[in-house]
Amino acid sequence: MTLSPAVRYLLRFLALGYLLFLLVVPVGLILWRTFEPGVGEFIASISTPAAISALRLSLIVVAIVVPLNVIFGVPTALVLARNRFRGKSLLQAVIDLPFAVSPVVVGVALILLWGSAGALGFVENDLGIKIIFGFPGIVLASIFVTVPYVIREVEPVLHELGTDQEEAASTLGSSAWQTFRLVTLPSIKWGLMYGVVLTVARTLGEYGAVIMVSSNLPGISQTLTLLVSDRHTRGNEYGAYAISTLLMTVAVVVLVVQVLLDVRRAKLDT
Repeated sequence: MTLSPAVRYLLRFLALGYLLFLLVVPVGLILWRTFEPGVGEFIASISTPAAISALRLSLIVVAIVVPLNVIFGVPTALVLARNRFRGKSLLQAVIDLPFAVSPVVVGVALILLWGSAGALGFVENDLGIKIIFGFPGIVLASIFVTVPYVIREVEPVLHELGTDQEEAASTLGSSAWQTFRLVTLPSIKWGLMYGVVLTVARTLGEYGAVIMVSSNLPGISQTLTLLVSDRHTRGNEYGAYAISTLLMTVAVVVLVVQVLLDVRRAKLDT
């Protein structure tokens, strides 16, 4: 169906207006409120001990979650792409569960499982390892909500790649590890990079699941998103704006990385 020029322009203006009022205006207001008092005030707000601790904790969580998602996500994608087995559809649905379930529900489920009165409460009661309202709980919540990203970015690449190159390598005497390292891994690197970028962004921005399993103590178990909420609740509006701007800066960096990956991939494909 061919649209008239007037309809095309109308659709463009509607799309731009939608983005303007739901994205550009709110972000612009936060940036304006953040830098209105000056850059010095912004730096002072994001360099407090609580802010530095929250940033450090968030980065530590990212440093743990990303490798774990890669280590377990790539083999899972290989299993889904290379094998047919009973229960595969169920496994696919379970992997996509974090997309459908509210993060708050994820937090409640983790409490029911790992809390002192939960099914695995003996870990805290008998072994003395505090999961819920401790650092491990934050990591578990972050892993749960980011599980699909690496798998869902790598699996389509494996389907497109097929098995011809892997079978040829095996025929020439390569071991399973050599085939994966020299053939499969280089072929899936772009999908893997996209998955890692999305995992980093989601981990840094996660709030709902983390707030349920964290004690939210400044300097101890408070991530950047929790610090934004804490400052807002305490009436420190400017502090909340400053940390929000810091989070947005990280998000922009992640977006730039993704764009550069797209450009690099396009150049290699041409």
